[in-house]
Amino acid sequence: MGFVKSLKSKLLTMVVCLAVGFGVGFGAGVYALPILTAEKGLSDTEISQLASQNLPSQRTGEFIRELTDSDRFHWGEGKITVTDAQIWLEGSVSPGPDYRLYLTPEFVDTETGFKAIKAQSAQVASIKAFRNFAVDVPEGIDVSAYKAVLIWCEAFGQFITAAELR
Repeated sequence: MGFVKSLKSKLLTMVVCLAVGFGVGFGAGVYALPILTAEKGLSDTEISQLASQNLPSQRTGEFIRELTDSDRFHWGEGKITVTDAQIWLEGSVSPGPDYRLYLTPEFVDTETGFKAIKAQSAQVASIKAFRNFAVDVPEGIDVSAYKAVLIWCEAFGQFITAAELR
């Protein structure tokens, strides 16, 4: 009887260790895969060329780390610039999967706040680089109708960062 009890205990320990190992491996993969597959961001020269355009419709904002729903794994920092044709970031965002850049009708800094205005927001593009990126604004989006920019993780419904445009 002691042998059976010992065998059950060893099996339970092995199952728990396998489950914990799988969980840790999966979590590490979710975090590491976007970093491994990320596109290279723009060079400082390319960012300077974009910034030198100084178009009349150009507006800027600032991503800061200390927003309400930003944390050590979900953040952005740097200057975001919006024109009628392009949006670019001189800075960085935390790495993660399935990031999307949105133009929003108002500035929000929480997941709940964004969910309330997501239907009125315009999804501009997927974010494939986590430092110094640029995306084209799709035809039909009037950037002047929006007051802020927000980065959202579609896969996990997670707020990353936002900036009010001026």
